[in-house]
Amino acid sequence: MSSIIQPDDPRLQQFAIFSGLGHDELLALVRLTDTVTFSKGAKIIQAGDEGHCLYLLLTGTALVQAPPPDQKVELATLKVGDFFGEISLVDEGPRSADVMALEDCELLRVTRTTIGVLAGLQPAAAVQILSSIGRELVQRLRTANQKYLDLLHRLAR
Repeated sequence: MSSIIQPDDPRLQQFAIFSGLGHDELLALVRLTDTVTFSKGAKIIQAGDEGHCLYLLLTGTALVQAPPPDQKVELATLKVGDFFGEISLVDEGPRSADVMALEDCELLRVTRTTIGVLAGLQPAAAVQILSSIGRELVQRLRTANQKYLDLLHRLAR
């Protein structure tokens, strides 16, 4: 895989998902990943498609939408440093939402294979990345649970 991002790129250390990684670990990661670009308005992820990677937003912004049959529901606006598609690293199920580029975007693509190979080369780095993903998933679950409880309370009134 090729990558145009370098391990000494200061952006990498600024991202929470990579904040605990050292230079050698970042070097191994960068060698195993690649960057992709999407133009403004392009669909990055299509709900229902098979997923095999997560994306980390290096530049630009993106919109996450749930595609119900009648209308699109906006779930989140993503900014530089946010990642999405992480469920596909552990679950081979379909993508759960659409993600569209609101601006031209550059993304770092991290696949299941990337994490597997990284675990062999730099096990601590793989653990650190998976731990960061886990923390983010727990935070998202807590937020979703609170929204659900708020909705139930409103409906019970």
